[in-house]
Amino acid sequence: MNDNIQDEVVLKQIEKEVRMREGASKLLGYCSRREQALEASKNLLTCNTRILALLSQLQRMRKAQILHGVDRPSEDVVPCLGKVALSDLRIPLMWKDTEYFKNKGELHRCAVFCLLQCGTEIYDTDMVMVDRTLTDICFEDTIVFKEAGPGFQLRVELYSSSAVEDFSPGTLGPRRVGYLGGSLGCSSGKKIRAALESAAVCGSVLNSGFAGHGNVSPPLSPNMSRLGPKYNLLAHTTLTIEHIKDGFKTHDLSIAATEESAFWLPLYGNMCCRFMAQPLCMIQPVMRGKLKLKLEEDLNCWENVFCVLRGHSLLCYQSEEDLESEDEPLLVIPVKKDTLVCLSETDPGQCQSIFISTEHDGEDVTYTLITHSPADTRRWTEALWRHVFNMSQWKQCCDHLMKIETPRSRKAITVRQGSLYHEIVTPSSPGDGCAVPDLSAEIRTLLYSYYKESY
Repeated sequence: MNDNIQDEVVLKQIEKEVRMREGASKLLGYCSRREQALEASKNLLTCNTRILALLSQLQRMRKAQILHGVDRPSEDVVPCLGKVALSDLRIPLMWKDTEYFKNKGELHRCAVFCLLQCGTEIYDTDMVMVDRTLTDICFEDTIVFKEAGPGFQLRVELYSSSAVEDFSPGTLGPRRVGYLGGSLGCSSGKKIRAALESAAVCGSVLNSGFAGHGNVSPPLSPNMSRLGPKYNLLAHTTLTIEHIKDGFKTHDLSIAATEESAFWLPLYGNMCCRFMAQPLCMIQPVMRGKLKLKLEEDLNCWENVFCVLRGHSLLCYQSEEDLESEDEPLLVIPVKKDTLVCLSETDPGQCQSIFISTEHDGEDVTYTLITHSPADTRRWTEALWRHVFNMSQWKQCCDHLMKIETPRSRKAITVRQGSLYHEIVTPSSPGDGCAVPDLSAEIRTLLYSYYKESY
């Protein structure tokens, strides 16, 4: 994809998130119940985290263009992407006996949710109200990341906000936006500035434990920190490909709060979940076409076959029609992480034989294939090599095809003409007189550095 097109795609995503943040900020200003304000604050935190991640991506793209040149191709072999899914998340609680069994002591009630980030893909779970009647925090969501590479890092953050504190709707006074306007100048900068200035009221970053900054919470301006309830990072962990296994597994959590905090909950220090992956090389056909297959020891005994490389197998059919009618293949050649693929030492201008050496039923077996042209030989060899490479990078995720549940759809929002929701999803009028508050320090810093490098 052209670099300018990539920039445009990311800028549109930023504009969308700014509009979402504008809506959450307006909702927060109109909330009359704490539960409503907690949900709006959750959406604010999620939107701000996405904006920070997208701005960081823009910064990385700009640096790559400067260091490597716009049209310089990468020489590194990049493994295929895949889906990574986390579901059935459970976080056990450890209440004191007097609190849980005897129902005594001060009532401790918090609103919690999880924020999950893998690259620039960021999702949040539903909000759950937690008190001493619960032994586990349960999130029923199935979160699927669709563009993960084998080197992914999935950060899971648990946020909490006290649900028993006094709640009174807050408002933001007029704030200046001159700092942002002075640092932007190019066309893409105008788009970001226009998107940010369209927000009537922007929410705070809400003590985010943003993955790019470790455990350091971004600073809040005094006025922004007073807007609505505030979520705080309670615990976090980072999952990698090494954590992917079948079934329900336990993972360690790093606790980021103490018992003195109003948002604190008695965590055991671990979480349980299902964590699966589906590399694209396991679910999509990699290569298909006509080949000649040697079936016997006789050098002249060849069978014309139609082959499909997919998952752990090179499926060999007698014809393409047999494939379309879902007939059983004539032969299934195993292709695994340790499979060897090589060419015969003949004239490269001729159709060379392709040798596939693999283990089958406990024995090493070598299969011999011939293509119909030297170009086909090159394409099939490269496809086989890349397929074996992809499986070796995805490791245990390619031992078999893991099952990923389809995410359930969240409750739809009924749109009513003239409602608050209808108001926030339509562009604000220029004369509504609301000024935009200052952006967080992280967003300002990233914008400034990105456009400073652009000139």
